[in-house]
Amino acid sequence: MLWHRPLVRFLFIIFMRLHTMKQFSISFVTLFFTSCTFAQKLSQVNLTGKDEPSYYSILTDQGVLIRITAQGKIIDWGTELLSQRSNFYDRKLQPYMGRVEYYGQESDSAFRGKIKSIGTTNITYYGHYETDTKVGKLKSIGTLYLDYYTNFDNVALRGKLRFIGSLIVEYYSSLEDEVIRGRLKSIGDLPVKYYSSFDDRYLKGKLKSIGSVVFEYYSSLDPIEFRGLLKSGAYRPNIGGVTYILQ
Repeated sequence: MLWHRPLVRFLFIIFMRLHTMKQFSISFVTLFFTSCTFAQKLSQVNLTGKDEPSYYSILTDQGVLIRITAQGKIIDWGTELLSQRSNFYDRKLQPYMGRVEYYGQESDSAFRGKIKSIGTTNITYYGHYETDTKVGKLKSIGTLYLDYYTNFDNVALRGKLRFIGSLIVEYYSSLEDEVIRGRLKSIGDLPVKYYSSFDDRYLKGKLKSIGSVVFEYYSSLDPIEFRGLLKSGAYRPNIGGVTYILQ
């Protein structure tokens, strides 16, 4: 029976190699889907600005929030701090203590000295050869690409973010009611509406609804100390996986 031993050894080696390749394939597929699952995404929209959103927050795969303006500029990055006494978040992000790199002097003049990466998230910008409405603005944050309205669009839209990844961003044009011109109109298929200039003086211009979520405020008919304050709805509703900040 000794002639069986080399055959058994050969079959065992083949089995172990196939098993190793299977484990490698499983690990590779798991890593691929994990990377896709935790890719950068829109996390927050701050609607406290008068003429346009104060900022959009992009969440990285390391849990870092990168706040950007509608004009494609980074204004802050870090993590949120929740008060232990109440459901209140500090308006200023807590500093990110990881590695942050900047573009050097050898880079395009349009983004020289700007942030190149935050942690493992690479950041790119439109170069000086692009159209005027894009030069120097954010082009991508990790795998999330950004695009902007051009000079061919309505004057209230020009230069503002048009796409955040696959989400299209729309704003009210200069032909709309004066209290809503240039303000956020929709993100993806989610409409954003406001009280008009014809509504109560304490309501006009305030956020009225996001999708099916409605916001009500105390009017001039209510006690003076409550007028203009939110009556129903939350100041930080999470709608469709995005947090909208009202205050």
